[in-house]
Amino acid sequence: MEARKIVFSCFFLLATFLSASTTSAQSTYPDTLRRDRLRGVILAESVFYAAGLSYLQFVWYRNHESVPFHWYNDNAGWLQLDKAGHTYAAYFESEIGYHALRWAGVSHKKSLWYGGMLGLVLQTPIEVFDGLYEGYGFSWGDMIANAAGSALFITQQAWLGEQAVRMKFSYSPSSYAQYRPWVLGETHGERFFQDYNGHTYWLSANLKSIFRSSRLPPWLNVAWGYSGNGMLAEFRNPEVSRGIQMPDLVRHRQYFLSVDVDLTKLNVANPYLRKVLGVLNYIKIPAPALEYNRVDGFKVRALYF
Repeated sequence: MEARKIVFSCFFLLATFLSASTTSAQSTYPDTLRRDRLRGVILAESVFYAAGLSYLQFVWYRNHESVPFHWYNDNAGWLQLDKAGHTYAAYFESEIGYHALRWAGVSHKKSLWYGGMLGLVLQTPIEVFDGLYEGYGFSWGDMIANAAGSALFITQQAWLGEQAVRMKFSYSPSSYAQYRPWVLGETHGERFFQDYNGHTYWLSANLKSIFRSSRLPPWLNVAWGYSGNGMLAEFRNPEVSRGIQMPDLVRHRQYFLSVDVDLTKLNVANPYLRKVLGVLNYIKIPAPALEYNRVDGFKVRALYF
């Protein structure tokens, strides 16, 4: 499992905690700085950040030799699904950072830059660690993906005052992990992180925010998804692995068009339920989808997740 996926899970816990604590309508943010809240936000981020870095240094890299700083070009790996994952992680971390500071009474402008850069700030040390250990390396492709995620949030929040286009994620277990479980995961938990064949990353656009039409329901989104299939290794599939003959699979990209829901724009009165929906809004809901890939051409999925 890649180190950044381990840290991603730690930061998801951070995002969930902060989302449940801070997600609210912009009009309810305090007008003045709430120092007690700000201390809580800084403490929570610091604890999770330190825990993630400690895990990397003392657990994940403990069996890897420390080497001089070096580079690694993995831009062609996993059909760029890992790059989409970096962008997604940085995007939601930046959104959480912004809203956490606004909840603490920090101004919009300061929250936008200090909180909006959180995704890039959190992800950068992971790349530096990779550059210092054998078997890994500092990847400029990863850094660009991280920066793109933070930029996607900051740009929209600065110009539109909202996220008209959100990044979302969905996952379905694939059938490929059975062939190389030592790479794609032996348990369901490992496969969730390691098997990129099951990952789909989405750009979910809110139609009312884009077209400014009062006739459109505020929760209705249309989503464009990207995934990959047939991958047994990072760059190319092996013919034989650990003495086992591998199937002849065609590595190919998948593109999707589907409907989606912005859960934060549903008319829900219960404040606790609204917070739960704010957390779930980082996940694409199951829905019918139109798929295109070069192997099968166009196909309709009655329900895709």
